[in-house]
Amino acid sequence: MFNKVLIANRGEIALRVIRACRELGLKTVAVYSEADRDALHVRFADEDVCIGKAPANESYLDFKRIIAAAEVTNAGAIHPGYGFLAENADFAEVCESCDLTFIGPTPDSIRRMGDKAVAKETMRAAGVPCIPGSEGVVRTFDDAAEVAEQVGYPVILKAVAGGGGKGMRICRDKAELERGFHIASTEAGNAFSNPDLYLEKVIVNPHHVEIQLLCDTHGNRYHFGERDCSIQRRHQKLIEETPSPLMTPDLRQRMGEAAIRGAANVNYRGVGTIEFLVDTDLNFYFMEMNTRIQVEHPITEEAYEVDLIKDQIKVAMGEKIYYEQDKIVPRWAAIECRINAEDVAKDFRPTPGTITAIHTPGGPGVRIDKAVYAGYTIPPYYDSMIAKLIVRARTRADAIVKMRHCLDEFVIEGIPTTIGFHKKVFDHPDFASGNYDTGFLERNFQKPKGDPAEKKSVTLGRNGEPKPGEGDAVTTPTTTETVTEMADKQDQ
Repeated sequence: MFNKVLIANRGEIALRVIRACRELGLKTVAVYSEADRDALHVRFADEDVCIGKAPANESYLDFKRIIAAAEVTNAGAIHPGYGFLAENADFAEVCESCDLTFIGPTPDSIRRMGDKAVAKETMRAAGVPCIPGSEGVVRTFDDAAEVAEQVGYPVILKAVAGGGGKGMRICRDKAELERGFHIASTEAGNAFSNPDLYLEKVIVNPHHVEIQLLCDTHGNRYHFGERDCSIQRRHQKLIEETPSPLMTPDLRQRMGEAAIRGAANVNYRGVGTIEFLVDTDLNFYFMEMNTRIQVEHPITEEAYEVDLIKDQIKVAMGEKIYYEQDKIVPRWAAIECRINAEDVAKDFRPTPGTITAIHTPGGPGVRIDKAVYAGYTIPPYYDSMIAKLIVRARTRADAIVKMRHCLDEFVIEGIPTTIGFHKKVFDHPDFASGNYDTGFLERNFQKPKGDPAEKKSVTLGRNGEPKPGEGDAVTTPTTTETVTEMADKQDQ
């Protein structure tokens, strides 16, 4: 057992872990870079240790500095959060070798699921539907072309060790495949020190749906339904919701059972997600597994009334986790917006700088996960996400209305943010009706190159959105079925 947890991360996830540890009676240690000296996770942890300079490879990615901080403070466990070292099997092994509990899966599970080709083979062996494609790595362009001819174009090349859209290319014919193969391989080598690629058939107009898993060390495995993450640009998620607009109780059950089979096949422990693509006929295909807590975990917590971070820590402490799977049903509709410090007008360019003023929305069913404040300077070294706005309501329609009002109340001054962009998405009739897929933003918000409209001068108000009168009309969805009624249908 352990009574002190070092959090090997920063920002809002570090604060989230600190709060969970407090409720479990555990002490916390914050580590920070020189750029994060004034960060809130440093202020609210029981202890703090500076582990290096601002660049991540000299602080948050440095094994030795983090382990040394744990030893100096007598921490018994390390929580990696998400990003940085959360899915690094070597780091998990180092923690174990130093008698530190890694609050996450085993190094073997991380390694097997981190290699996308191996993960696909593992899931196929567990009877989880997989996207047609290569059985493993495609070593050469000729190998890739042969597989592409078998499964049919369009196809997508993906980095074996990749994520976040890096090392990925969609190819619609052989000529594009040849160009894309060399570009993706080079990009993968630069980003992940591994140029290997695999190939899959492109599923046209899919939803990106992930299943939340929780597995203890006593053979208990549960799923907490789905999150729809289809609103994304360049494979980066911007808005997530649960339940998914396309979900049925039968599909939720089948996807959940498949995810649990996959987790069992790697003897998984802790929290994690298995991500699927779902086509227009409601066929689903394994895409990848994330062996960590996800950025978007709050909407599952709100919809299912659970605390995933506390359960994750309890698993690491060896506790049995008790739920009844047939009673794990969504009781609320929940939506999350990732608020980023980015200039939408300049192709979402990150905008580090000082926040001069901030006002956050509130009220029943509103949650803000953030680690910024008025006077805080956003450093240029890390991810541009500065807050997560989460709402819950009895129906999806009510949640959308609530989110619109929250976005109107959310004011951040001093830097451009994506708040105004989110307003436009929620005002779009296709989003309001649930008629969207992973191509939604590209179809509706990406202007063609050379479009004269790109040069149009627009007067911007707070948060970087156009002043009133320059936006689209608001469309209110008509869905009235409550999430409780949906849950009751599943119980039947």
